[in-house]
Amino acid sequence: MPLHKSCIKRVKTSAKARERNRGKRSRLRAVIKELRLATSKDEALKLYKQVTRLLDRAAADGLIHKKNADRNKSRFAAVVSRIG
Repeated sequence: MPLHKSCIKRVKTSAKARERNRGKRSRLRAVIKELRLATSKDEALKLYKQVTRLLDRAAADGLIHKKNADRNKSRFAAVVSRIG
């Protein structure tokens, strides 16, 4: 257990951040899985918008790297374009 007051606070804040990040990462992965399983073009486009929004937000929050988000958006755009 931490002894310093600042370390005690750091444990609390990092636990809150970890929970917040788990939720964001889980939501992002779930929507990505939905996009990969999409069968219709309309559904895929709707999910693609949602995925790009979540990827950009995750990159802005520091959850993933900006270039990682850009690479994934590009790949998912190709997935959506292949759906007939």
